[in-house]
Amino acid sequence: MASILFLCVANSARSQLAEAIARTLVPAVEAWSAGSHPTHVQPQVHAVLSEAGMDSHGLRSKGIYEIPLDEIDLVVSLCAEERCPILPGRIPREAWPLPDPASAPDDEALEAFRATRDELIRRLPPLLQQLQEGMA
Repeated sequence: MASILFLCVANSARSQLAEAIARTLVPAVEAWSAGSHPTHVQPQVHAVLSEAGMDSHGLRSKGIYEIPLDEIDLVVSLCAEERCPILPGRIPREAWPLPDPASAPDDEALEAFRATRDELIRRLPPLLQQLQEGMA
């Protein structure tokens, strides 16, 4: 089974959305998320996933040290304005610098989370399909 890691700093918004969306879209690809300084899953993550009919059950902020890095086939870094963690080794990587919706002003936060969700829903299917086919 192919495996993908979505990486950011706090593991509270973008990477959590990516993990849940990837699991929903292509269950045959094992999706993980982690951060260099994990905090907590933002409540808006659950809200915007629910709006899209996607399951957010079991999401939790995780540190990189909790991920079986030797089983990861691809790392997608989602950091934009902050410095994303660097992983040792030769795992293939992609950079998708998306703005952190958790940094949006309170009155714009939900819309920022929706925009991030929608962008991930747009970007993930071809990547996951390619990853799945490469592991067949």
